[in-house]
Amino acid sequence: MNILFHSGPFALFFAFAIAHALADFPLQGDYLARMKRRDQAGNLSEWIISLTAHSLVQAGGVWIVSGSAILGATELCLHWLIDLGKGEGKFGYLTDQLLHLACKLVYVIVLVIGLLPE
Repeated sequence: MNILFHSGPFALFFAFAIAHALADFPLQGDYLARMKRRDQAGNLSEWIISLTAHSLVQAGGVWIVSGSAILGATELCLHWLIDLGKGEGKFGYLTDQLLHLACKLVYVIVLVIGLLPE
């Protein structure tokens, strides 16, 4: 949360967006990108583990940027659900990315307002 105190809410959002881009692109890799989709995975276990592993990397980015394990756990759940929706064809790539960034915006608001326990 030092980013918020030292640089403000825009910088915090920017840090969340950078962490998201790193986790969604270079840190995801081809294997997780394919296996996190149920129709691409070899079996149910491979699908769930891959989707969860990718979501954990995203959760780690939120935790590192915010300093909040609560927001990290929230990101784990939300990222999992959003990627599930995209993988099941409920919406496309653009909507997927906008939903992820909307989550980061909500995290900034939550931190600015001070809604999390210390």
